[in-house]
Amino acid sequence: MTHIALHFLVPAIISGLFFRKQWLAAYLTMMATMLVDIDHLLANPIYDPNRCSIGFHPLHRAGFIALYFALCWLPKCRWLGLGLVVHMALDSVDCKLTNGIWIS
Repeated sequence: MTHIALHFLVPAIISGLFFRKQWLAAYLTMMATMLVDIDHLLANPIYDPNRCSIGFHPLHRAGFIALYFALCWLPKCRWLGLGLVVHMALDSVDCKLTNGIWIS
């Protein structure tokens, strides 16, 4: 439950601290990046509390994560990239806390 809460809280903090004038647009854009978890529907079973999503699910692999970092450098895609990077970082921390590994 803490993991899910952090997916809402961390983008809110980032939006409030770094994008104060446009915090709502930044926050909603970062929240939209939760849709990256659509790739969980390809797994069998769809949900496994002991599975590390980093490196397992297609949109949670290194090539895509590199793309997410690159999006942070494009002004029009910055919030999107930042939301995706934060999402992957939180998933990676969850892997470490749950399974003792950073990626699968």
